[in-house]
Amino acid sequence: MRVSESVCLLENATDATLRAELSPAQEKICQQILRFLAPGSICVLKGNAGMGKSTVLRALGKARPAAILCAKDFLALLMNRQPAALEETFLELAQRTLDENDAVFFDDFDLLLNVVEGYDYPRAHLLDAMLTSVLQDAESRGKCVLFAIRSEEIPAPIQHRAHSWRIESLKMEDYRAIGSQYLNGEKGAVDWEEIHRFAPALNAYQIRNAACWLTREAERVTTQKLIDYLESHNLTSNVDLEEVTPVDWKDLKGVDEVIRELEAKIALPFENDALCKELQLKPKRGVLLAGPPGTGKTTIGRALAHRLKSKFFLIDGTVVAGSRDFYETVGKIFAKAKQNAPAIIFIDDADVIFESGDKGFYRYLLTQMDGLESASAERVCVMLTAMEASALPPAVLRSGRVELWLETRLPDEEARAAIFRERLAGLPPSISSADVDTLAKASRGLSGADLKSVVEDAKLLFAHRLVSGEPAESVEAYFLRAIGAIRSKAVSYGKHRGTGFAGSAFGFKDEDQSG
Repeated sequence: MRVSESVCLLENATDATLRAELSPAQEKICQQILRFLAPGSICVLKGNAGMGKSTVLRALGKARPAAILCAKDFLALLMNRQPAALEETFLELAQRTLDENDAVFFDDFDLLLNVVEGYDYPRAHLLDAMLTSVLQDAESRGKCVLFAIRSEEIPAPIQHRAHSWRIESLKMEDYRAIGSQYLNGEKGAVDWEEIHRFAPALNAYQIRNAACWLTREAERVTTQKLIDYLESHNLTSNVDLEEVTPVDWKDLKGVDEVIRELEAKIALPFENDALCKELQLKPKRGVLLAGPPGTGKTTIGRALAHRLKSKFFLIDGTVVAGSRDFYETVGKIFAKAKQNAPAIIFIDDADVIFESGDKGFYRYLLTQMDGLESASAERVCVMLTAMEASALPPAVLRSGRVELWLETRLPDEEARAAIFRERLAGLPPSISSADVDTLAKASRGLSGADLKSVVEDAKLLFAHRLVSGEPAESVEAYFLRAIGAIRSKAVSYGKHRGTGFAGSAFGFKDEDQSG
């Protein structure tokens, strides 16, 4: 069959089985390869797992008759040989199939490459010799050979001869085409544009699995049900929300301006799909939260974690300290955030990270942040917290990396009164009757975390008086005594905060909040 006939067959196919499986991106690649296929041609189809390489090979095999070899064929022959005879098995399988067919497509060729390219593989480069022999034979006899490979690293004998194509990330049209194969009209309509915006890095397997699951479980499939499924099965944050103190914006006092900025420039572009599409809104790519200890920086992170769920990724002391593979861990966090975009990467205590003196990590982190400037990752926001912005390297704060600077301040008198009022609510009148205005005035300069400690310490002092039989004092006296104790420990408290990076205050402690 001539090449022009193959192309025409795909373009004008009436057989539904030929084109129904192909999404627009897959069909485009299929057309391009068909136009190139000719006697003696060597081709490579690249793409990540689930991008549809096998689907494209099946369509090509129908439009241009070919033998498609997969792992099952290779293993069936290998079973009758010594396990180490990988190259010999490949050579026999390839030669035998080429003798019987004008075109041979090798699917999932990575599975063989992963073994023979291992650093301790004892027969290094033997596969290259086998490939050279097979490809020279195919070219001399006018045979077509196509390899489907996930890796970007193509063996030299193939790379020197082959034309290559790559299936890039799936677009909204691909989502619709793949999902529609499994969702029929009776099951409900899905807004695939909204699905793609919520999770733009899904592969065909994930779309298929979600659609199949919901058609079995739900009477009617809706966009929200599909999003809920993806959020629980495919989009996973590195934060265990069950270990993170539940917190909301209303729990923060004295940082109203910070909350307004985050609502307008982070939360809104993440959550309002219709408005984002209409006005082409994008969240800020870099945000710095700077302020003294206890002013709400980590609490803001906790609130975002609960609000965004699978869209929130944390880098803190538990990631960097005590881990031999923290470079790899950080790289995986950035990669996962890109897959889950729109997403937030929250780097807690960033100034302490850079004070560690690890310049290699500093440069690595900058490289990762710069990698978010591409169009595919522009909906990933990196949010850093620091006690002092001046402690961060100037390169981190340069234009493009940090677009929004926010400052969390110690609560003023009105905010301190509100914090005391909220903390005392629900307690017995014997202690909740304390004059919050008096306490607010006496606690000037204390943080929200300090005020929480004041209330807890005052309750303990009050309880001790009850069981010890000591003379009663005014209820305010217990709070004032606790305030004095907090002030006397201010220096040592600051030192404690400065060395706390080896652990994490994010999920298991409650030291940094203003409410």
